[in-house]
Amino acid sequence: MESIFHEKQEGSLCAQHCLNNLLQGEYFSPVELSSIAEQLDEEERMRMAEGGVQTEEYRTFLQQPSGNMDDSGFFSIQVSVSCGLWFKLWFSENSEYINSKMKETLGFLFQNGRFVKAE
Repeated sequence: MESIFHEKQEGSLCAQHCLNNLLQGEYFSPVELSSIAEQLDEEERMRMAEGGVQTEEYRTFLQQPSGNMDDSGFFSIQVSVSCGLWFKLWFSENSEYINSKMKETLGFLFQNGRFVKAE
């Protein structure tokens, strides 16, 4: 390996920098991640509408901001998972188990106290 790609974190764009560092290149921009987040928001709206668009629950849901992104640059783990990589959530704190999986793993993300394994 000639060099290691590293994107320095700017703002709250953790997901963008994490994915690009994991993949070793500039693969995802905030615009692309925002588009994925908007698609997820639309899917959530459609699922909520299945329960009835006249329900109080649906109307309340429509009043809430996106849970997949915000103006600070935050993107949810669901956005990262929707980027085409295969991820597994790990809840194990057993370092021996994690070490045993290193050879079959592209990389690890650590978010909110959870390991996310990329294969």
